[in-house]
Amino acid sequence: MTAAAETQAVERRQHSLTLYAGAVLVGIHVVIALLTLVWLPYDPSAMAGGRLEPPSWLHWVGTDRLGRDLFTQLMIGSRIALMVGVGAVAIGAVIGVTLGLLAAFASRWLDDALAATLDILIAFPTLLIAMLVVAASDTASLSTAIVALGIALSAIVARLTRILAKRVLLMDYITAARTSGTSWLGIVLIHVLPNIWPTLSVNFALQFGLAVIAEASLSYLGLGAPPPNASWGRLLQEAQGTVYTAPIGAIAPGVALVSLVIGMNLLADGLREAIDPTRQAR
Repeated sequence: MTAAAETQAVERRQHSLTLYAGAVLVGIHVVIALLTLVWLPYDPSAMAGGRLEPPSWLHWVGTDRLGRDLFTQLMIGSRIALMVGVGAVAIGAVIGVTLGLLAAFASRWLDDALAATLDILIAFPTLLIAMLVVAASDTASLSTAIVALGIALSAIVARLTRILAKRVLLMDYITAARTSGTSWLGIVLIHVLPNIWPTLSVNFALQFGLAVIAEASLSYLGLGAPPPNASWGRLLQEAQGTVYTAPIGAIAPGVALVSLVIGMNLLADGLREAIDPTRQAR
């Protein structure tokens, strides 16, 4: 085996390990989230023990300042984080891909107007846009947070879709398809979307982690899922007053949040190498 072949084999193993590690981390949270639908160690809103108890056999991560079981709260937090990530990415994908395709197929002046608008929206932080959308609603809720984050993420997806779609539309087979009488919808479904989907799917995985962090930030500020929803951000906010006397209350949700985000980033990196045809060709 040549040196180049050995290097390629090592790179493939590294990418496979990245993909597997990300899948394991995300899979753990998915299993925990599904488990909460049928079983929880304790009632999430009831006092299961004394205040600020340390980890024990009865309470694996201890209890919070109200005597609630922290492990139960963390399990519910996994479900909320996954709901927010999937919901926000789905909303952002529908809005963003639609706007991006419209911009790619639009006339020159409309394309420039949409591109300028997207650039302005991207200049604002995602969390700030989500905060404005939540503040514009009557009450803060989990559904409001999901919609707000989906709208905030749609600008990034739209810009990426526009760039990728315009690149595909310059290819010779697109000209041949137009000449043969293929409709614009047929071109989108047959040629554009299959070619831009690998890159978009990787971006969606990255946006998932961004949505989870943004929701935790909103909950920390009191703009996310209200009680009794045990969002990781709200757990961090409640634990800040007892971080010196019971640090596990702040460490546990922080570790859970970081593990899910790192898992999605590793999964996105592994998917990039596995499904991106340009990288495979290289």
